[in-house]
Amino acid sequence: MRLALATVVLLMLAGCGSSGSPTSAPKAYYLALGDSIAYGQQPTKPPGTPASAFPGYVNVFAARLKRLSPELKVVNYGCSGESTATFVAGGCPAFDAGFKLHDEFHGTQLTAAESFLRAHDGEVSPITLTLWGNDWLRFLFDECDGDLSCVNAQGPRLIASIGARLKSILKRLRTAAPDATIIVTGAWNPDPQQLRELAPVYRSLNASIERAASASGARVANARLVFNPPGTVERQQARLCKLTFICTQGDVHPTDAGYRALASAFMTAFDHAPKLEGPAPMPTGKEQRCPQGRCLS
Repeated sequence: MRLALATVVLLMLAGCGSSGSPTSAPKAYYLALGDSIAYGQQPTKPPGTPASAFPGYVNVFAARLKRLSPELKVVNYGCSGESTATFVAGGCPAFDAGFKLHDEFHGTQLTAAESFLRAHDGEVSPITLTLWGNDWLRFLFDECDGDLSCVNAQGPRLIASIGARLKSILKRLRTAAPDATIIVTGAWNPDPQQLRELAPVYRSLNASIERAASASGARVANARLVFNPPGTVERQQARLCKLTFICTQGDVHPTDAGYRALASAFMTAFDHAPKLEGPAPMPTGKEQRCPQGRCLS
């Protein structure tokens, strides 16, 4: 079965990466960067919906961080459709699609992040970055149409390119924020029909993300354990159906439960914080429907 989505934008995760400078608590600001997963997109909410209706993992993670630093302020530049290429060069699709950003910026998302970090020198930590889905999933579902021979033949070169671009992006973020805890979202397989067949490819993709993170002392939130847990294919399929919209709407974006689970992966990666009991409440907004049957991420 082909995902009715060449659709999207995702992002997310692999095993734990290496740590940068230890941080015992968040600083004054939490800066969230990336694509539709960072934005909090869901197929039930169309362009024009207020950004506050898309809390995603960022607000859930922030709510947990605020138990450590109650005055923490959140800045979210997440832009639906962003890729590792547009993050640097500009052209995020959300602008044309009519999405309202959580926090407006001009120019590219990377230069906006660098400007914010310079303006708030030493005041920003953590920084989260979700940025692989639009590069990878469009290749997988649009260019290869899910065909394994195509993926195996062309995938390694793309994976290397994604890793190289992420490495460059993270180095620039690290230069602008030497002491910040930076957490990158790893990759997971959103296709319930090819979980076993594509497992080696996603291991390779995650390894590339981990190497890029390690080069700048960033950590990796393990989203693969969230969405593709160990066990039978049936168990993994049930997990994807519960935590994403893939089984109900053919859309890979997380449900509220999925974003909460992803926030837990980020909290785990922020491993210098004490263990917190109980889930943070999931902020909600009015449910609506997504653009043109296709969710940018």
